[in-house]
Amino acid sequence: MIELYGIPNCNTMKKARVWLDQHALAYTIHSYKREGVDRALLEGWVDRVGWELLLNKRGTTWRKLDADEKEGIDRDKAIALMVANPSMIKRPVLVYEQHVEVGFSPERYAEVLLHA
Repeated sequence: MIELYGIPNCNTMKKARVWLDQHALAYTIHSYKREGVDRALLEGWVDRVGWELLLNKRGTTWRKLDADEKEGIDRDKAIALMVANPSMIKRPVLVYEQHVEVGFSPERYAEVLLHA
């Protein structure tokens, strides 16, 4: 089963959903706004893809942080920030079998999901 994590109204999430629909792939959506995000889940993603890829430093939530909150970012601090502010997680996160894909790339989605 394909799982898509993010904020449903996000434009990048919408692009990913359109791509999945166009390829008739079934998926479930996990909304950070409605369901939050679990620390253990984030830790697993960080172990797979790295916190540097997962933490969105270009968004408004990051820019609104105080300088001391941004200073000395490491794995644990990044995870704590993302748990407290799920909108700081790059979107979407697609989970399928052993794959964790961050962001939307039609080429990468095709490689991972249409490999048969």
